[in-house]
Amino acid sequence: MGLPRLVCALLLAWCCCDRRAMGVPGEAEQPTPELVEVEVGSTALLRCSLDSPGNLSHVDWFVVHKEKRTPIFRVRQGQGQSEPGEYQHRLSLQGPGSTLALAQVGPHDERVFLCQSRRPRAQEHHIQLRVYKAPEEPVIQITTNGISVNSQEPEEVATCVGKNGYPLPQVVWYKNRQALKEEKNRIHIQSSQTEESSGLYTLESVLKAQLVKEDKDAQFYCELSYRLPSGNHMKESREVTVPVFYPAERLWLEVEPVGMLKEGDRVEIRCLTDGNPAPHFTISKKDLSTGEMEEQETTDNGILVLDPAEKQHSGVYQCHGLDLEDTTSLSSDTQNLLVNYVSDVRVTPIAPESEEGGSLTLTCKAESNQPLTFQWLREKTGQVLEEGPTLELLGLKREAEGGYRCVASVPSIPGLNRTQLVYVAIFGPPWMALKERRVWVREDTVQNLSCEASGHPQPTISWNVNGTVATEQEQNPLRVLSTLSVLVTPELLETGVQCTASNFLGRNTTTIFLTQVGLTTLTPDSSTAAGPSTSTVSPHARANSTSTEKKLREPESKGVVIVAVIVCILVLAVLGAVLYFFYKKGKLPCGRSGKQEMERNTSI
Repeated sequence: MGLPRLVCALLLAWCCCDRRAMGVPGEAEQPTPELVEVEVGSTALLRCSLDSPGNLSHVDWFVVHKEKRTPIFRVRQGQGQSEPGEYQHRLSLQGPGSTLALAQVGPHDERVFLCQSRRPRAQEHHIQLRVYKAPEEPVIQITTNGISVNSQEPEEVATCVGKNGYPLPQVVWYKNRQALKEEKNRIHIQSSQTEESSGLYTLESVLKAQLVKEDKDAQFYCELSYRLPSGNHMKESREVTVPVFYPAERLWLEVEPVGMLKEGDRVEIRCLTDGNPAPHFTISKKDLSTGEMEEQETTDNGILVLDPAEKQHSGVYQCHGLDLEDTTSLSSDTQNLLVNYVSDVRVTPIAPESEEGGSLTLTCKAESNQPLTFQWLREKTGQVLEEGPTLELLGLKREAEGGYRCVASVPSIPGLNRTQLVYVAIFGPPWMALKERRVWVREDTVQNLSCEASGHPQPTISWNVNGTVATEQEQNPLRVLSTLSVLVTPELLETGVQCTASNFLGRNTTTIFLTQVGLTTLTPDSSTAAGPSTSTVSPHARANSTSTEKKLREPESKGVVIVAVIVCILVLAVLGAVLYFFYKKGKLPCGRSGKQEMERNTSI
């Protein structure tokens, strides 16, 4: 049996040697192909490199696919011609004929190309074409609404998709910048691929993991590794956080704003927990009369809003939580809430009044849970009159009447204060600003005339003409404002309008003179209007008996003087222009020649 086998082996070796000696194509041991790497869409240059180049004017090109040679191009006498088929319109000859250019390379072109020459002897050169395409940016998507730490097996965390790459990229998952590896019953990575019609690949990878409470803030992302002719590359997805569910172990209350609270603040009381998702919260407050905790009305997210906070909101609060999954109930520690306040600011006497020359003592009191300071201010000027709860007003004059404000403050809590305003009245007849006033108007228009007076008792105002829309407004307990709308007639322009303020102690009158716009030069003391306008006589001037008609006409005399000055200036300007004109014409003997002429005439 051994001899026949030896004979067969010798015959086989002889046949092989004989075929190599005969130069049968394709039977000899194939050399390692030359490697050419290009990116999808570019042009591949296939150079025919032979051991003995000889004459490359007669070359045949083939593509080898599944051990089958298919002719694709031929070169004859330096001229190239494509063979019919899939490469017919993408091949061209480059240079002297040794290089074949393949345009618009795609994934399907990743094959072995060979050039063959039979002159001066049969030779072949194999070229392995490698094609690459970078995948698109990986897209990561959370595939779950949350993962419970009580799960007994890995749950789906996220999916990573990398589209249109070639060849298929590699995927690596990361958690907090640390690469994840397969771990039994803990981490599982499942990847799949899809070949598109273009020949490119889409990779989809799913990460499954068993998470713990510490993973609630973990950052997950995926990385695609791929190769290009320029070397190895990678692309990272964005980072995502996965909701992790774990039971609550404790609850506590949080109050905003932090620090000492005061009446008027917007205060929010909320429950916090170390569990996720948060349980259903309720907030209760202790009833001081019964000692029981009473549930308070909260917003949809379980927040108790006190807006504005008041002193009755002070008390003991507690938070309660109910886990709807396992019906576990938890309660927070109680917390005391203190709303600092200032209230019930009172000034005595309530309505202080005095004769001129008399005196008054104003006393201010208030309630607070903190030490208070008091301050007295004049309402009209804001001037601080006194520090302390008592204000002494001595030797009162009519100017002293008006508002006085007591401010009760808590120095240790900025912004915590309350005020009370009181009006001091001085007995006397009404006060009015001016005895007479001029108002600029247009005839046959409606004019609003206003008259203001003050006094104690509060005066009433009457008009000596009929009008419409007469209103009377109380500015404060001591002051009143009356407005009358009148039609401007020639009679009113002639007589003017009078308003009279009176109380049981006396009366006072202001005359308002109406002057048409355009008849007299406007002065700063005038008031004009194309339509209805208002002239108000204010009591602040304190000139009941000192204003006269002369004061009203003084601005008119100033206007006449101004007009006269302007006229004089214009006359001088015209005279100067005339003299200059005659001078230019030589009519005036102002030059040297003129002077000589005058001397000559004199001597004659």
